[in-house]
Amino acid sequence: MIKALINNIEIEVKEGTSILDAAKTIGIKIPTLCYHPDLRATAACGICVVQIDSMGGKCVRACVTPLENKMVIKTHSNELHQVRRATLELILSAHPNECLTCLRNQSCELQQLAADFGINEIDFEYMLKRVGEDASTKSVVLYPDKCIKCGRCLVACQEMQDVHALTFLNRGFDTVFAPSANTLKESPCVDCGQCAAHCPVGAIYEYDQTAVLWEALSDKNKYTVVQIAPAVRVAIGEAFGFEVGTNITGKLYAALRRLGFDQIFDTNFGADLTIMEEASEFVQRYAHGKGLIPMITTCCPAWVLYMEEYYTDMLDHFSSAKSPHQMLGAMAKTYFAEKTEIEASKIYTVSIMPCTAKKNEIDKNEDMHSSGYQDVDLVITSRELARMIKQAGIDLNSLEDETADSILGEYTGAGTIFGATGGVMEAALRTAVYFATGENLEKVEFENVRGLEGVKETSVTVGGKEVRLAIAHGLKNVKHVLTKVRESIKNGGEPVYHFIEIMACPGGCVGGGGQPYGINDEIRAKRAKGLYQEDAECNIRASHENPYIQQLYKEFLGEPLGDKAHKLLHTHYKPKSKYNI
Repeated sequence: MIKALINNIEIEVKEGTSILDAAKTIGIKIPTLCYHPDLRATAACGICVVQIDSMGGKCVRACVTPLENKMVIKTHSNELHQVRRATLELILSAHPNECLTCLRNQSCELQQLAADFGINEIDFEYMLKRVGEDASTKSVVLYPDKCIKCGRCLVACQEMQDVHALTFLNRGFDTVFAPSANTLKESPCVDCGQCAAHCPVGAIYEYDQTAVLWEALSDKNKYTVVQIAPAVRVAIGEAFGFEVGTNITGKLYAALRRLGFDQIFDTNFGADLTIMEEASEFVQRYAHGKGLIPMITTCCPAWVLYMEEYYTDMLDHFSSAKSPHQMLGAMAKTYFAEKTEIEASKIYTVSIMPCTAKKNEIDKNEDMHSSGYQDVDLVITSRELARMIKQAGIDLNSLEDETADSILGEYTGAGTIFGATGGVMEAALRTAVYFATGENLEKVEFENVRGLEGVKETSVTVGGKEVRLAIAHGLKNVKHVLTKVRESIKNGGEPVYHFIEIMACPGGCVGGGGQPYGINDEIRAKRAKGLYQEDAECNIRASHENPYIQQLYKEFLGEPLGDKAHKLLHTHYKPKSKYNI
């Protein structure tokens, strides 16, 4: 522990604590722009500059300077104010004046700082360099004209996600961020959207398709069906003033009906369906030796793409089960169409997702057309839906809760927890134990798979046998897990794990690249808590006990992993040749 003075307030913190973090502990806010709690501090912007009076008034950047014993620090003064203001004016002199037409209007960190400092004119020559947009991936859009060179996107992409799709080109005033190939589509990008989630301005954002959806909703020849992902319900409320983690499922159903959707379903039902197939597949592999161990989950399309690019030797370890929203899309255009006698060709399926990668998943391969049509027609993110609700003049706060439509809207607690890291694993175990032993668990919670630790390793006993588990979230943590798997395969011994869950985004889907801005671990934890709370309050908490799932198999699908289920609910994977090393 070390002691110092900040603004004449004595403080005691652990050695190595930055001045920025130390000041926070006593309620002092030092302005920042390039800093983000998820990422390594880079000191790129210079807004967080402070004076060290005990060193003759030396100015340092608070985000990267550790507090030292007996330091005397001043965080706010007229001199510091002028330095910060000049820095902001320099940044603004190379930034387009397009606030009113920017998707980040009123959620832009640069805009907020300019307002805080009362900047209404700039004393520097305007130096904007036009580069143009890159929308080649159809998941996220790069707009380097608005880049402020903070480096957040690069640190998120290269260090947090270990993808390296973005880089800086040139030097000085000519510096610009760009894909590491000619276009973002040609780069190693996996569509995760963490660059957009961490960008402080409008230089990276989701590929907006709200205009496409408005057109579909007004088309009288389309029967519009919508589903909402588990993580959306505990995050989207932040855009309307709800406390972080508030579950507003019922209000969302009501809002979607007011937007004009003909049928409201829930991806949680698809999650229950995924568990029926995935748990069956795991039991078949583990208990009957039909398939490779460990089995790896495949609900996350960014992770699937990453695996296909970098871990092609692991493809046979992937579960073949489709992700929940793809399964529900297939059921909407087959089972639901058959039950309601609505022509499948007229059904237009929309998924509200926390994820930008889902935008491309819907047309990944021929398996996503298993109904005879494209199973899911459109994906929009939580942020896009929030804008549509506001555009429609819907007062979300005042809406009474409504329910989803049967037969594809009823779900269990297991379906809900899919949105948090460890949730897919926990949901699968609840049903896999039943499939393996014929007995339901008395206690369905698996606390050891929960939480925000980057890699969690644990084991459970099923039918007297040990099942070794690994859960990783954030792609940088994949290497640790899969290196162990490769070594165990090479050595020919017992598998180091039997079952692995991986989510590309830190925290899982609650921290997805299409969720409301301002993400950090505190917010991830609160969103996850909202999901676990709903799970605890559900009357049915295991997917195989969902009566609507049971009815679906009895009337339509037959048995899990059967021919019809395999055709509609499963997929395949193949190496991406340009990255097949």
